[in-house]
Amino acid sequence: MHIATAALALAALLVPAARPLGTGEPVAACAAARPAGCPPPAWSRQDPADGIYRTARAALNDNDYRRAATLFRQITTRHPRSTYAPDAHYWEAFALYRVGGSGNLRAALGRLDEQRRLHPRAGTRGDADVLATRIRGELARLGDSKAAERVTRDAARAARPKGGTASGQVRGACAGNEDDVRTAALNALLQMNAEQAVPILKQVLARRDACSAPLREQAVFLLSQKATPETESLLLSIAREDPDPGVREKAVFWLSQIPTERAVDVLQEILRTSRDDGLREKAIFALSQHPSARAGQVVRGLAEQSSLPAGLREKAIFWIGQQPSAANAGFLRALYGRMDSEPLKEKVIFSLSQMPGQGNDRWLLGVATSDREPLEMRKKALFWAGQTGVSVAEIAALYDRTSNRAMREQVIFVLSQRQEPAALDRLIQIARGDRDPALRQKAVFWLGQSEDPRAARVLEEIIGSR
Repeated sequence: MHIATAALALAALLVPAARPLGTGEPVAACAAARPAGCPPPAWSRQDPADGIYRTARAALNDNDYRRAATLFRQITTRHPRSTYAPDAHYWEAFALYRVGGSGNLRAALGRLDEQRRLHPRAGTRGDADVLATRIRGELARLGDSKAAERVTRDAARAARPKGGTASGQVRGACAGNEDDVRTAALNALLQMNAEQAVPILKQVLARRDACSAPLREQAVFLLSQKATPETESLLLSIAREDPDPGVREKAVFWLSQIPTERAVDVLQEILRTSRDDGLREKAIFALSQHPSARAGQVVRGLAEQSSLPAGLREKAIFWIGQQPSAANAGFLRALYGRMDSEPLKEKVIFSLSQMPGQGNDRWLLGVATSDREPLEMRKKALFWAGQTGVSVAEIAALYDRTSNRAMREQVIFVLSQRQEPAALDRLIQIARGDRDPALRQKAVFWLGQSEDPRAARVLEEIIGSR
């Protein structure tokens, strides 16, 4: 019956190709291998390789990569005409890649070459090119000069514009697997030789054709992983100047990870000068995550700024609530009293409810019991007070102290969200004996949602007495 508090969900910024896979990752690591995830369930019972495929798939999902590689190899050698054979090359290569070691990595490249030669139309062919690039990156890190040369060449090619792409072309018209390969090449070079990779990343970021925007987003992430004064300057420049909103937003996000006052200055500049509210929201988030004390002061100032659009003030209030501290709690409580906007006051109530242990439960109960507050604010405050641990006795006492039916209904609802026996006792008392039929009906409804056997017995009793 308990209603969960809101959960903070941050947008996932990384794609699998931007993160090299290593041994020891969680179950179902194959989900990171390709956009379609793990091998699909078996689909052809009449196929002579069906049983081997099922066993190989189970081994891969259990992270038993050596066994999976052996079994997928059996499919391609014993049953080369099987419907499972074209993609078995790919999954054997992936399993060998997960096992690791120079010999297995070179064997994995060999399997991908076999697939390219024997099954050029296999469903995993595009993903195979990405995997091959990752494998070469691993080999390069292990000292394979041939692989290192190929990685360097592929990364340099990634920086060059694709043939025939017009600057005005929209992103949707550019979608394809090639960018995944390019990103994998850039990532492999960065892992192998950061000094060599950064100039190539700069070339990628200097491109302005629309089709390169997704690649530039990934370049921003890769750049953020090598924090130097030069990469900081590049991120600052991208946040200000890149023509694509998505690329600018990614740069703004990663500025939150640069612990310098210069990053705070740029984020403030974006808030002052940008007309893109989406970008300004990202800047507020970045400031809220920045370790600088001045960044926190800037966010609090935005929450107070009456000339700022309400949506941006709401974001500032929300992110303050995600940084629990006595100072932030005190600031929000004081801010509430200076506000006239009910939507903003509601945001303050919610943000304070997200800061346990700061005395906010008592403050919320105070708002709920204040006749000077608007009814809706009182109801919101009561709900969140109930969610933050105010005792059932105090909530129940409010029912007796108020004559306002709407507030009494809210008390009934808040009690229904608590699991303590005392909350059910009070609901039973209201259902049996309250003078107001409408309130008795509300209590009966919420008793009906309870799984407590006592509630069922009381409902039977009430029905039988009618």
